[in-house]
Amino acid sequence: MGAVVPAVHAQTVPAPAAGLIASLETKASRYTTGTGLVTFFSTAPLEDIEALNSKVGAIFEMATGQLAFSMLMSDFQFKNGLMQEHFNENYAESEKYPRARFTGKLLTVPDEAQLRSGPQAVYVQGQLTIHGVSRKMRVPGTLQLRDHDLVVTSKFAVAPADYRIKIPALVRNNIAKSIDVSVIMTCQPTPAPTASQ
Repeated sequence: MGAVVPAVHAQTVPAPAAGLIASLETKASRYTTGTGLVTFFSTAPLEDIEALNSKVGAIFEMATGQLAFSMLMSDFQFKNGLMQEHFNENYAESEKYPRARFTGKLLTVPDEAQLRSGPQAVYVQGQLTIHGVSRKMRVPGTLQLRDHDLVVTSKFAVAPADYRIKIPALVRNNIAKSIDVSVIMTCQPTPAPTASQ
């Protein structure tokens, strides 16, 4: 029993989450969060595997369309303690590979009026790093401005085998070959660091 990591569906940034955003013409040029939510789900014959991580850090640079998120694999919470232990020790190897990261850039950038009118479909091209393996990927998502906050969502699939996550033969048939990952983040405007920082 164990699950595989998502962690999307990429590189290092001061902490946290999933991916999407870019140059909007708002007064804020940077949005961040330390409480982004990433969940993953796998349907299995014996028992579905589901976990959530609500401590995902993310940063979105509006002027460039670049973004990054980072999370500790050990912060994923499972309903079953034994499953969580197997995940960290046997699959994610969280002690050896503590973080999952995503870095990327929006392919197109909705303008502020569009973002305020409702969720806008976007794609991010980037790189996801899990279990010490980095892979390029294109991720769909939505962006929306609500008051001063940037709301980011995304759903995509990750194959554990792509990240050299080994599933023991004994339970291999009980774990899906692809894990569904969902990302929800509400990011606040944050002043960009000055040259003296």
